[in-house]
Amino acid sequence: MDIVSIILIIAGLCLFETISSIDNAIINAEVLSTMQAWARRWFLTWGLLFAVFLIRGLLPWLIVWMATPSLGPIEALTATFSNDPAVVEAIEASAPMLLMGGGTFLVFLFFRWFFHGDEQYGLGGEKYIQSKGVWFYAVVSVVLALLVWFSLQVNALMAFGAVVGSTAFFIIHGFRQNAEEQERKMLGGNMSDISKIFYLEVIDATFSIDGVLGAFAFTLSVPLILIGNGIGAIVVRQITIGNIDRIKKYIFLKNGAMYSILFLGVIMVSDSFGAPIPIWVSPVVTFGVVGFFLMKSIRCLPTEGPC
Repeated sequence: MDIVSIILIIAGLCLFETISSIDNAIINAEVLSTMQAWARRWFLTWGLLFAVFLIRGLLPWLIVWMATPSLGPIEALTATFSNDPAVVEAIEASAPMLLMGGGTFLVFLFFRWFFHGDEQYGLGGEKYIQSKGVWFYAVVSVVLALLVWFSLQVNALMAFGAVVGSTAFFIIHGFRQNAEEQERKMLGGNMSDISKIFYLEVIDATFSIDGVLGAFAFTLSVPLILIGNGIGAIVVRQITIGNIDRIKKYIFLKNGAMYSILFLGVIMVSDSFGAPIPIWVSPVVTFGVVGFFLMKSIRCLPTEGPC
């Protein structure tokens, strides 16, 4: 892997982590505004270490290690930089299952937003699709059935990966639904700052899973994922303590994040089936999709006139 590829991967990871965590930053800012100064400082300092090093660092390492149990913990961390043929072979053998699981999760995540998202319609047809939200479970059930069927023709572990990815999606979705209810109680009630800190840490953990799984569309290198996602997490924290209202004005950033998630999910699924996808595709697609919706958001700013 040359230096240009490494820089491109890290830049793509940073952008994807940042854009996919905009909702997280908004939630953080709203809850932090109700907390005392000491609690805000604690969360923004120690919470950052937890979010970057424990969640975004430990989780990808654990995923690679669990997907390739024949590797030791050190080899799982450094596998993509290893010249040992046995290590390379182990990673190549486990990659299809890992990519299928992560891709399934991301595709389901996109469809959840597509059928039940907010009312900022970035493309034609979104409003109509969201009026048919009842079809979400039918669509993802058919998608899962197709992924499992075609995976079984290639590798049974890929089919298992698809099931694990869908299971992970519904577990995380359940946590987020509960978190949304808890947020309403916090903003309207008298919960302690300690409780709010714990809530924000749980929210950070659930949102980080999107970024971590999406990162495998860029690379299987845990060190690069840690660097790229870590920088993105720091950017999200700066957005949280900065002018969050300014970010909210770019109304289609969420659309850009979700369409990026769809493309990355499709890339991961295609890669798991052996499609020859160059290393630069995921970063370029992410920059292109996010750039398109950013420009669309800028044209809709009050100073630019109506959309």
